[in-house]
Amino acid sequence: MSYRSTFVATLSLLATSLPGLAGESAVTPDDVILTIGGNISPDAPTRFDIDALKALPATVVETSTVWTKGTLTFTGIELVDLVEAVGGEGDAILATALNDYAIEIPMEDAVEGGALLAYLVDGKEMAVREKGPLWIVYPFDDNPEYNGEKYYSRSIWQLARIDIVDQE
Repeated sequence: MSYRSTFVATLSLLATSLPGLAGESAVTPDDVILTIGGNISPDAPTRFDIDALKALPATVVETSTVWTKGTLTFTGIELVDLVEAVGGEGDAILATALNDYAIEIPMEDAVEGGALLAYLVDGKEMAVREKGPLWIVYPFDDNPEYNGEKYYSRSIWQLARIDIVDQE
Protein backbone atom coordinates (compact mmCIF):
# COMPACT_ATOMS: atom_id res chain seq x y z
CA MET A 1 0.00 0.00 0.00
CA SER A 2 1.41 3.40 -0.94
CA TYR A 3 2.04 6.19 1.55
CA ARG A 4 -0.86 8.19 0.03
CA SER A 5 -3.26 5.23 0.31
CA THR A 6 -2.22 4.65 3.91
CA PHE A 7 -2.69 8.33 4.69
CA VAL A 8 -6.18 8.42 3.11
CA ALA A 9 -7.19 5.21 4.89
CA THR A 10 -6.00 6.63 8.22
CA LEU A 11 -7.94 9.85 7.68
CA SER A 12 -11.06 7.88 6.78
CA LEU A 13 -10.73 5.77 9.91
CA LEU A 14 -10.24 8.87 12.02
CA ALA A 15 -13.27 10.57 10.48
CA THR A 16 -15.52 7.61 11.24
CA SER A 17 -14.06 7.22 14.73
CA LEU A 18 -14.78 10.82 15.70
CA PRO A 19 -18.23 11.47 14.25
CA GLY A 20 -18.50 15.04 15.48
CA LEU A 21 -15.23 15.94 13.80
CA ALA A 22 -15.98 14.26 10.49
CA GLY A 23 -17.54 17.37 8.96
CA GLU A 24 -20.97 18.62 8.01
CA SER A 25 -22.71 15.28 7.56
CA ALA A 26 -21.70 13.92 10.97
CA VAL A 27 -23.79 16.40 12.97
CA THR A 28 -27.53 16.61 12.53
CA PRO A 29 -29.00 20.13 12.33
CA ASP A 30 -31.04 19.60 15.50
CA ASP A 31 -27.92 18.82 17.53
CA VAL A 32 -25.77 21.75 16.36
CA ILE A 33 -24.76 24.07 19.19
CA LEU A 34 -21.89 25.87 17.46
CA THR A 35 -21.33 26.89 13.85
CA ILE A 36 -17.89 28.08 12.74
CA GLY A 37 -17.19 30.00 9.56
CA GLY A 38 -14.91 32.56 8.05
CA ASN A 39 -11.23 31.92 7.39
CA ILE A 40 -11.05 28.22 8.24
CA SER A 41 -9.66 25.18 6.48
CA PRO A 42 -11.96 23.94 3.71
CA ASP A 43 -11.83 20.46 5.26
CA ALA A 44 -12.59 21.67 8.80
CA PRO A 45 -15.86 20.85 10.51
CA THR A 46 -18.14 23.86 10.60
CA ARG A 47 -20.94 22.50 12.78
CA PHE A 48 -20.42 21.05 16.22
CA ASP A 49 -22.69 19.21 18.59
CA ILE A 50 -21.75 18.79 22.25
CA ASP A 51 -20.04 15.45 21.63
CA ALA A 52 -17.83 16.93 18.90
CA LEU A 53 -16.73 19.70 21.25
CA LYS A 54 -16.07 17.19 24.03
CA ALA A 55 -13.87 15.19 21.64
CA LEU A 56 -11.46 18.15 21.44
CA PRO A 57 -8.78 18.74 24.11
CA ALA A 58 -10.52 19.79 27.33
CA THR A 59 -9.30 22.40 29.78
CA VAL A 60 -10.65 23.11 33.26
CA VAL A 61 -10.64 26.63 34.73
CA GLU A 62 -11.71 27.51 38.24
CA THR A 63 -12.72 31.14 38.51
CA SER A 64 -15.32 33.53 39.79
CA THR A 65 -17.18 35.88 37.45
CA VAL A 66 -19.02 39.15 37.93
CA TRP A 67 -22.25 37.40 36.86
CA THR A 68 -22.18 34.47 39.29
CA LYS A 69 -21.62 33.81 42.99
CA GLY A 70 -18.50 32.08 44.23
CA THR A 71 -15.88 30.16 42.31
CA LEU A 72 -17.12 27.90 39.54
CA THR A 73 -15.39 25.14 37.60
CA PHE A 74 -15.64 25.67 33.84
CA THR A 75 -14.76 22.87 31.42
CA GLY A 76 -14.30 23.45 27.73
CA ILE A 77 -11.84 24.03 24.94
CA GLU A 78 -9.39 26.89 24.92
CA LEU A 79 -10.00 29.21 21.98
CA VAL A 80 -6.43 28.59 20.81
CA ASP A 81 -7.21 24.86 20.47
CA LEU A 82 -10.55 25.50 18.74
CA VAL A 83 -8.96 27.86 16.21
CA GLU A 84 -6.26 25.28 15.55
CA ALA A 85 -8.82 22.46 15.18
CA VAL A 86 -10.61 24.30 12.37
CA GLY A 87 -7.46 25.64 10.73
CA GLY A 88 -8.52 29.18 11.48
CA GLU A 89 -6.41 32.08 10.28
CA GLY A 90 -7.25 35.70 10.91
CA ASP A 91 -6.94 38.67 13.19
CA ALA A 92 -10.09 38.19 15.22
CA ILE A 93 -12.89 35.91 16.30
CA LEU A 94 -16.37 37.28 15.71
CA ALA A 95 -18.55 35.62 18.34
CA THR A 96 -22.34 35.76 18.03
CA ALA A 97 -24.91 34.73 20.65
CA LEU A 98 -28.35 33.24 20.20
CA ASN A 99 -29.86 36.72 20.68
CA ASP A 100 -27.56 38.14 17.93
CA TYR A 101 -25.29 39.95 20.41
CA ALA A 102 -21.90 39.93 18.71
CA ILE A 103 -18.43 40.83 19.89
CA GLU A 104 -15.07 40.79 18.16
CA ILE A 105 -12.40 38.99 20.17
CA PRO A 106 -8.82 39.71 19.09
CA MET A 107 -6.86 36.62 18.12
CA GLU A 108 -4.40 37.58 20.87
CA ASP A 109 -6.98 36.22 23.34
CA ALA A 110 -6.70 32.77 21.71
CA VAL A 111 -3.63 31.74 23.70
CA GLU A 112 -2.83 29.00 26.16
CA GLY A 113 -4.24 30.08 29.52
CA GLY A 114 -6.56 32.58 27.83
CA ALA A 115 -10.20 32.48 26.82
CA LEU A 116 -12.10 29.22 27.22
CA LEU A 117 -15.17 28.07 25.28
CA ALA A 118 -16.96 26.48 28.21
CA TYR A 119 -19.57 23.76 27.75
CA LEU A 120 -19.75 22.58 31.37
CA VAL A 121 -20.08 24.50 34.63
CA ASP A 122 -19.40 22.51 37.78
CA GLY A 123 -19.59 19.34 35.67
CA LYS A 124 -23.02 20.06 34.20
CA GLU A 125 -24.12 21.22 30.77
CA MET A 126 -25.59 24.73 30.77
CA ALA A 127 -29.14 25.41 29.72
CA VAL A 128 -29.85 28.53 27.69
CA ARG A 129 -31.32 30.22 30.78
CA GLU A 130 -28.02 29.45 32.58
CA LYS A 131 -25.87 31.25 29.96
CA GLY A 132 -25.46 28.09 27.88
CA PRO A 133 -25.06 25.99 26.04
CA LEU A 134 -21.69 27.69 25.40
CA TRP A 135 -19.99 30.54 27.24
CA ILE A 136 -16.64 32.17 26.53
CA VAL A 137 -14.99 32.63 29.91
CA TYR A 138 -11.63 34.07 30.88
CA PRO A 139 -9.63 32.85 33.89
CA PHE A 140 -10.48 36.03 35.81
CA ASP A 141 -9.00 34.84 39.11
CA ASP A 142 -5.70 33.75 37.52
CA ASN A 143 -4.94 36.96 35.64
CA PRO A 144 -5.88 40.39 37.06
CA GLU A 145 -5.62 41.87 33.55
CA TYR A 146 -8.85 40.04 32.67
CA ASN A 147 -10.79 41.93 35.36
CA GLY A 148 -12.22 44.82 33.44
CA GLU A 149 -14.94 45.81 31.01
CA LYS A 150 -12.81 44.98 27.95
CA TYR A 151 -12.74 41.28 28.84
CA TYR A 152 -16.17 41.20 30.46
CA SER A 153 -17.70 42.32 27.16
CA ARG A 154 -15.87 39.47 25.37
CA SER A 155 -17.28 36.88 27.79
CA ILE A 156 -20.21 36.11 25.56
CA TRP A 157 -22.73 33.54 26.73
CA GLN A 158 -25.35 31.63 24.76
CA LEU A 159 -22.70 31.49 22.04
CA ALA A 160 -24.02 30.06 18.77
CA ARG A 161 -21.57 31.10 16.04
CA ILE A 162 -17.89 31.92 15.58
CA ASP A 163 -16.34 33.43 12.47
CA ILE A 164 -12.58 33.74 12.07
CA VAL A 165 -12.08 37.12 10.37
CA ASP A 166 -9.50 39.67 9.34
CA GLN A 167 -9.94 43.07 10.95
CA GLU A 168 -10.71 45.83 8.52
